[in-house]
Amino acid sequence: MVRVAADYVGMVGLLLILAGWVYEFWQTVKSRRAGVPLSFALLYGAGSLLLTLHSIELGDLVFIILNAAATLIAVANAAFAVSRGKKGKGGAKEKRARVRL
Repeated sequence: MVRVAADYVGMVGLLLILAGWVYEFWQTVKSRRAGVPLSFALLYGAGSLLLTLHSIELGDLVFIILNAAATLIAVANAAFAVSRGKKGKGGAKEKRARVRL
């Protein structure tokens, strides 16, 4: 009985953390600016990946999901930062505007 209650508490915590990460990533996409530096995203992604592997070995579903999601979001943030960095400050729209002038 206590274990089941702990699993529910863990799942609620997981959902709250994931909701925060998804919201933050959505804000990054909307603002077209990386919310975190590329170096942070890469370190966070690598650490989350290792914690995912550790959680798999332990067999803890809550932490497997949490760390796998953290890895995916960190990789997405890193990819976003890299793709936006290549286009410059204004992105593709600014380049098209300059060509028209």
